[in-house]
Amino acid sequence: MFTVLFICVHNAGRSQMSEALFNYYSNGRYRGISAGSNPSEKINPIVVEALKEIDIDISNKKPKKLTKEMLLEADLAVTMGCGEDECPIVPNELRDWQIEDPRGKSIEEVRKIRDNIIFRIKDLIKELDETNY
Repeated sequence: MFTVLFICVHNAGRSQMSEALFNYYSNGRYRGISAGSNPSEKINPIVVEALKEIDIDISNKKPKKLTKEMLLEADLAVTMGCGEDECPIVPNELRDWQIEDPRGKSIEEVRKIRDNIIFRIKDLIKELDETNY
């Protein structure tokens, strides 16, 4: 199955939202996973709240450490604006989405970040569908 790896530094916000939204909107056609180069202890509670508003529950998820196995397993990796210093280059296709970090943001700001990710996720899924992955 075509796998997309969403990477950010802490795996507590952007990449967790991207994984959940990608899996939701791809409806089993593709698989999304996420990880961080320096994972936090827990997911940002405002991110959990913003996703619950659209009936996606990630409250049981935990930030994950990026591993070599994840990098090798991914067909596509998407970094969340963290740059090469924090997010390593992967052997397969790599894209960088300049997405604002939700850490310290209000629920209104996190909703905007969520909606930006939804837009990008839907475009990515459309692209994958058109290339018959």
